Amino acid sequence: MRTTATEPVGVEVTDLDLREVSDAEVEQLRLLLAERGVAVFPGQDVDDESFVAFLRRFGDLAFTVGETPVEGCPDLNLISNVGRTTPPRSQFHVDSSYLRVPPAYTALRTVTIPDEGGETLFTNQYVAHDTLPADLREQLEGRRITHVVTGLDLDDDEETQAQHPVFRPHPVTGRPALYLSTAARCASISGMDEAETQAVVARLLEHSTRPENTLRHAWSPGDVVMWDNAVVMHKADHSGVVGDRVMHRGMVAGHGSEAGSGEDHPGW
Repeated sequence: MRTTATEPVGVEVTDLDLREVSDAEVEQLRLLLAERGVAVFPGQDVDDESFVAFLRRFGDLAFTVGETPVEGCPDLNLISNVGRTTPPRSQFHVDSSYLRVPPAYTALRTVTIPDEGGETLFTNQYVAHDTLPADLREQLEGRRITHVVTGLDLDDDEETQAQHPVFRPHPVTGRPALYLSTAARCASISGMDEAETQAVVARLLEHSTRPENTLRHAWSPGDVVMWDNAVVMHKADHSGVVGDRVMHRGMVAGHGSEAGSGEDHPGW
């Protein structure tokens, strides 16, 4: 297994067949994801079955209730622009942050690559934290954001909101990262009113998604990309897409107490 760091976040992993990964390599990848946030595995020959088997090496799988499963493989979510008259919308976000224990990892495998466009962007939330202006860091120290669900019609017994620290230490590295999602999902910041929350969240998102803090991944056939939701935000760029863009997405569940009252769970 060979690794090449990319900037400002991520690592490219070559000379590794995801169908034949050892326990030691899984642990090495877990550490790489905790440190670098995103792992790109080019030239993989994996189908849904081997993709799911690879993800299960990292833990139990998770699925977002209300999203479209892949036919014949309910553990995976279908990401597709096929048959759409308008492009999908995407903003920088963290997957399922409205859960008390959000998914630890998300991964995509390519199915169909468009002729043009369709990149996925990732931000380095370690750097976003470390480069915050001193006044803003001091203002937000110890505060929590209430994350709420958007865009899904969930039953009454499903989780729809959770609180997470604005600055969250990573469960592996211990490094604090700025934990955000889209503005619509960041409903409130503890100790702030609605207007102040909106202003601060907008400022944090602008700071996090600066071009110099963003990796743009252009997809190639056979790509598998996996990321650590405690380190990065991500979004798909649907502008200028020419042709079909189809991905299959899998998520690895976080770990922590299932019972709780919105408190932080260190092992998600």
